[in-house]
Amino acid sequence: MHRLTPLRPRWLVISALGVVMILTWGSSYYLMTVLAAPVAQSTGWGLNTITGALSAGLLTAALVSPRVGRLIARFGGRPVLAAGVLALALGLIILALAQALWVFWLGWLVLGAGMAATLYDPAFATLGRLYGAEARSAITALTLWGGFASTVCWPLSALMLEHWGWRGVALAYAGLHLCLTLPLVWLALPREAEAPPPAPDQITPSQPVSRTEARQLLVMGGLLVLNGLVVFNISIWLFTLLQAQGISLGQAVALGALIGPAQVGARLIEMAGRGRHHPIWTMIASTGSIASGLVLLAAGLNLPALALILYGAGNGLFSIARGALPLALFGPARFPVLMGQLARPALMAQAIAPLAGAFMISTLGEGMSLYVLAALGLANIALTWAMWRSTRNPLRT
Repeated sequence: MHRLTPLRPRWLVISALGVVMILTWGSSYYLMTVLAAPVAQSTGWGLNTITGALSAGLLTAALVSPRVGRLIARFGGRPVLAAGVLALALGLIILALAQALWVFWLGWLVLGAGMAATLYDPAFATLGRLYGAEARSAITALTLWGGFASTVCWPLSALMLEHWGWRGVALAYAGLHLCLTLPLVWLALPREAEAPPPAPDQITPSQPVSRTEARQLLVMGGLLVLNGLVVFNISIWLFTLLQAQGISLGQAVALGALIGPAQVGARLIEMAGRGRHHPIWTMIASTGSIASGLVLLAAGLNLPALALILYGAGNGLFSIARGALPLALFGPARFPVLMGQLARPALMAQAIAPLAGAFMISTLGEGMSLYVLAALGLANIALTWAMWRSTRNPLRT
């Protein structure tokens, strides 16, 4: 694929994208963790309708993501990410000004379009177009930055909430996007040429996948759906599930704090490997670790710390594998388009996860709900085995 040679140092591009990941995740995906209750108290809107707006935003992101992948394949990530940042800023401004619930929902629909063009999948696609087959190490490094999104933005959101209220938080994040995130995208990412017409023997972004590749895409989509259902429900209901096992709220918070360091630690170990192993092994380690943690938690063996460390480590590796494995299987030419397509099922799963989790807990109870989540984790091991079987030589790097 022809493109302008990147003139920016690789570390500068990754660092700039890392800051972008922290602020985009923190001001969209993680925003309602801090603001949902204050918004409900301030406006009188129901908590379910407020969190439902987040689900609507994720569903919008799912619908937009394939188009985002095609645009990155054609024009590069710089203009697409910049447009996504502008959409996030506009959505946050709409949230801050919303006096009616439908306007609040409108803000989240705009935020959904922004998420489709700014979170991991478009960032991975951008790195794939910039660095081709050598993008794996950049993807790994970027996930290290992204792992600090909640660590940085939850306290920051809480601090701003205390001083400015929830509308001030939304406006402040919009200002950060316009004054910091947007310039980082525009100045640090190199401008790329539009993809030219391909040579007759060249693999192109629009080239159809083979039958084997179609099966691999289907399995990868299944992996993303099940992981999205598990991770989103754990992030929302973890404290409820732990307290149902007799753990106090304070202990549950302390245990939950183990997940972040475990994610970062696993990503550092992956980075130390320098890509010498095929990313299918990263996916195997990821799904195995997540399932082990969930089974330990559901079994009630009084090992919640170990369970959450295993879960966090596996989730940290999954963020890498979801980008590195498609890059290895399908090649850099089609990577941006396929990442956009794969983002759709993952985001749709996350959109329905809050409602599905609430229904599951209310009907089955906390204990049985943990068994269901563990079963989903074990199902992902089966899908990973199917992916391993579908690759002709999973040891090849």
